[in-house]
Amino acid sequence: MPLGTLDRTPPPFFKQGPSALSKLMVCSALALFLMVADTRFQIAQPLRSVVATALYPVQWLAMRPVLAVQAAGGYLQSLASAHADRDEALARLAAQSVRASQVEQLTLENERLRKLLELRDRLASPGTAAQVLYDAADPYTRKVVIDKGSSQGVVPGSPVIDEFGVLGQVTRVHPMLSEVTLITDRDQATPVLNARTGVRSVVYGDPSAGPFGTLDLRFMPSNADVQSGDLLTTSGVDGVYPPGLPVARIDRIDRRADSAFARIHAVPQALAAGTRHVMVLQPVGEAVPARPDKVAPPVARKGAR
Repeated sequence: MPLGTLDRTPPPFFKQGPSALSKLMVCSALALFLMVADTRFQIAQPLRSVVATALYPVQWLAMRPVLAVQAAGGYLQSLASAHADRDEALARLAAQSVRASQVEQLTLENERLRKLLELRDRLASPGTAAQVLYDAADPYTRKVVIDKGSSQGVVPGSPVIDEFGVLGQVTRVHPMLSEVTLITDRDQATPVLNARTGVRSVVYGDPSAGPFGTLDLRFMPSNADVQSGDLLTTSGVDGVYPPGLPVARIDRIDRRADSAFARIHAVPQALAAGTRHVMVLQPVGEAVPARPDKVAPPVARKGAR
């Protein structure tokens, strides 16, 4: 039989069906439809639950070696960290014991000086312990939510501190929750006092600098007596923060010849990110005696015109 007369088409049993391009279009359309339907109606959620339940034993067995290695490394690291923390704690305890031996004498001298100068005693601000639940949902602000609200006596404007210094201020209060604006927020201003020189100023939050934000000491002259490492504390003149609370430490000073003011950056003393337990203080203004509504007129002297 001549070769030109042979049928070169495959037999019906081996026919390929639709073309590859048609199959790609159909599968793509089906995948897109399933994704949209799952997003809107959650049709694949039961299937996910079944698959996750079935694969959990396999995942558990597969993770055992990894967890064992991590546990061994964590044990060694935690042991070294425990030794370092112990040495640091002993050093801090020794320093605190030296300071504690001077507290009574300094307190007595302070009381005598205040009585001599007839100054009013410093107001004690009661506090309420709270726990940070989560960060606020707004990514453009620096806010956290704590588990204390108006039911526990928290009021708007209450200062919030941690074990290192001022953390922020309560700006919104709910019955069981409160929203705290951190001092690194761009809309937050904190009156401070330079502990070395006694100069008062105001620091503003700068969330764009650094991973967790820094502070900016504005409107300071270029020739101002400010040095790197100076400690900034609350001045107590705003009626919100008690005086003497650590706020920040000067980190960098940029003095420019073309500007009358220096750019001063400070690092917050409090843990702007990662703190779990805080103390909510009562605003100082609530403990200050109310201002008299009317001032008594001066008494006229006899014989005065």
